[in-house]
Amino acid sequence: MSKDPVHNHKTCRTESVVYKQYRSRLHDIVDRVVDSCNRDNCNAHIDYEQLPSRTEVINILHKLRTVLFPGYFTHEKLDPVNLRYFVGKTIAELFDMLADQISRSIRHECFKFDLECTDCTERGYENALALLDAIPELQEKLSMDILAVAEGDPAAKSYDEIIFSYPGMLAITVYRIAHRLYFLGVPLLPRIMSEYVHGETGIDIHPGAKIGHRFVIDHGTGVVIGETAEIGNNVRIYQGVTIGALSVPKGKIDEMKDLKRHPTIEDDVIIYAGATILGGDTVIGARSVIGGNVWITESLAPDTQVMIESAHQIYRRKKTANLMPKP
Repeated sequence: MSKDPVHNHKTCRTESVVYKQYRSRLHDIVDRVVDSCNRDNCNAHIDYEQLPSRTEVINILHKLRTVLFPGYFTHEKLDPVNLRYFVGKTIAELFDMLADQISRSIRHECFKFDLECTDCTERGYENALALLDAIPELQEKLSMDILAVAEGDPAAKSYDEIIFSYPGMLAITVYRIAHRLYFLGVPLLPRIMSEYVHGETGIDIHPGAKIGHRFVIDHGTGVVIGETAEIGNNVRIYQGVTIGALSVPKGKIDEMKDLKRHPTIEDDVIIYAGATILGGDTVIGARSVIGGNVWITESLAPDTQVMIESAHQIYRRKKTANLMPKP
């Protein structure tokens, strides 16, 4: 039989003492961190009322996708027999989750800005119900978005591929959910949703933007769509497109908040990669085509094409050294 290993008790005790000395210094660190939380410039939420949970909001998004696209994002098998059970169970869970997070966000807003009581619990129930009630409408809009992708992208082999794997489709799905909550006046949650999908896809759509039917974001990385942007029906944009605002003068932030700061894109417009369109007074007329890498801060009439003149490119043949030895 093997013997137990021999322990050096003296060494072990020495290590224990050293550990204790280091650990005892944590008390001072804790005191200084707690003191810093009581300062005005500390970004901390120390209160008896909880903030909304970012993790729970993301869970809500995942669960909503299982209802918007039944059978695509569920772990269990769905068939005609258990569909009603699955939808009923999921919507009941979503109601409780949404009501709780919406109530938290409204309550936080009331305390933060010292507002009068707005019945946050009841508003949580009402807004949760309103979002769930809009699911059939959201499904219809998303089905039109998917159809528009399929009709314009030869690389799309099926609707399944678009739903499962296209980052633009994920971004549009989350946008349509967040926009509905934004429209209902729910604070915090819409931005948590939009910034989550921004991190996942590189596509930044503010939930306040107004976007019509059959919207397509092809490839998508680097797309930015601002809060007051208005986008019509059947619009297609490519990666790196910015539909943004001009810079805000110093000290004018508050008065600019309620103004239209982002462009209007009318129906049937195509905007190619890298284009930048800025300004609340800028209107891109219907059926226009915006070429890649252009910079636009003025309105365009319908049926306008904007392209950058072809750059003057220089082609030179590489000179290769003669490595063969001379005879």
